[in-house]
Amino acid sequence: MKTKFLLNAFIGLSLLSAVASGCAAGAPMSAGSSSSGSYAADAAVAPAAESYAYSAPASAHQGIDPELEGPADMYFEDYGINGFVDAAQDHLSTFAVDVDTGSYTVMRNYLNQELLPPPEAVRVEEFINYFDYNYANPAANQTFAITLDGAPAPFVNEPNHRLLRVGIQGYAIPAEERQDAVLTFVIDVSGSMQQENRLGLAQRSLKLMVEQLRPTDAVGIVIYGSDARIELPTTSVADKAQIMAAIDALGSNGSTNAEAGLKLGYDLAWRNYNPAAINRVVLVSDGVANVGQTGPAAILATIEQYAAKGIKLTTVGMGMGNYNDVLMEQLADQGDGFYAYIDTIDEAQKLFVDDLTSTLQTIAKDAKVQVDFNANVVLGYRLVGYENRDVADDDFRNDEVDAGEIGAGHSVTALYEVLLADGELAADTNLATVYLRWHDVATGEVLETEQALTVQEMAENFTASNPSFQLAATVAAFGETLRQSEAGYHISLTDLLAEAQRIDALLTTSQGPDADVTEFVDLVWRAQQLTVVADSGQ
Repeated sequence: MKTKFLLNAFIGLSLLSAVASGCAAGAPMSAGSSSSGSYAADAAVAPAAESYAYSAPASAHQGIDPELEGPADMYFEDYGINGFVDAAQDHLSTFAVDVDTGSYTVMRNYLNQELLPPPEAVRVEEFINYFDYNYANPAANQTFAITLDGAPAPFVNEPNHRLLRVGIQGYAIPAEERQDAVLTFVIDVSGSMQQENRLGLAQRSLKLMVEQLRPTDAVGIVIYGSDARIELPTTSVADKAQIMAAIDALGSNGSTNAEAGLKLGYDLAWRNYNPAAINRVVLVSDGVANVGQTGPAAILATIEQYAAKGIKLTTVGMGMGNYNDVLMEQLADQGDGFYAYIDTIDEAQKLFVDDLTSTLQTIAKDAKVQVDFNANVVLGYRLVGYENRDVADDDFRNDEVDAGEIGAGHSVTALYEVLLADGELAADTNLATVYLRWHDVATGEVLETEQALTVQEMAENFTASNPSFQLAATVAAFGETLRQSEAGYHISLTDLLAEAQRIDALLTTSQGPDADVTEFVDLVWRAQQLTVVADSGQ
């Protein structure tokens, strides 16, 4: 990862973080706080709108029942937090796109179980990309449309501080025009999948997906515990009853040989490979691997080989306790796919029903973004999130470098904090130019497009900006708070809750209710309640 030069001007800002210094992961609600309610149910008895400082308890165990601290054996990776970069020394910022959303739903599962997620579980870009910002669709015969906008940074006390948004929208494919799909379900049926009825949720989720498939699609099923076996040879969805019966018959036992399961799954997928169709392996697991080779490196070569041949990998995680987030994310990255986490049947509905075409059909491979900041007016910048998606600037046009994949209708959002030079800027002043490069699946060509962001695209104040921009900024601030970032945000969760409420009402008025945004309000409320409990040592 390229060296980041932290601006001295921002050292003071990093000390202003009243929101990110004490979210103790695993703190449950006290008996006196709401244990089964939601913001909507308990708003009448919520604490008054005062600012709660995030000071950590003297002991991580202070006032906490050890048995309620949180699930054990949860594996996450701390990728660090991007710092500000001096634009005079490095005016280019390059990263691979990311459409994963697993980190957001993992966080939701923690909060719904009355626990704060550990900071290392938070990947802010996955929080941001969970939401639909209703970007403009691409013009006819174009793969992507780029939306650029910005406003004064809402949560940092610095007059020249701005927040910029890069929004990328891929073209949508009507369901009836989707390519046929040959899917291979690789399902973990080890003993750990008995916990929390993980296997039961997996079965219900996959059956939702099968219900949406066409008779011209096909499904094969590989299961693995201590070893792996083919549970159902690749079968036409015209025989849907046979596929459903095979899913219903699954039971869990044994150890977890993920290596054997994936190798057999890819073997079955390759034997039924259809060059005219979507070919995808769907791994459903809690990510635990305790038999055979247990790390992603053990099967890396296999996954990369088949990805190059056109068989993509989607990893679907589930479960709390004995769950390996790192393995699930890395396998998806190497398999030219994406990682999602299912905590409820509603999330399965979103992934496998509402967004089925996006889930299945890829429109762009190895997609990368490079932002070229105008160092004459931009003193420094910070990419919010994407810490494990960094690409060397010189590799932006190196098409051998692996990057991200984008499905039909998917969007990608990235936020940058920037510090502008003093003085008035003309409306046509260029702040940055955004370049997007990808391998186009439809044409087989490597394509590139660019778009400039000028001062006139910037709103005069935060509340005057596009409501979807306000949502993205608030979601990002929530993620930064949960991961205890020292990014300089000067806002409490109580204030974030008020912002989330305001934006939910604004979006409801302008475009109708959005269940994801309303749920976000509830999650901020839950985190605020848990933090108050942790700070009070109850």
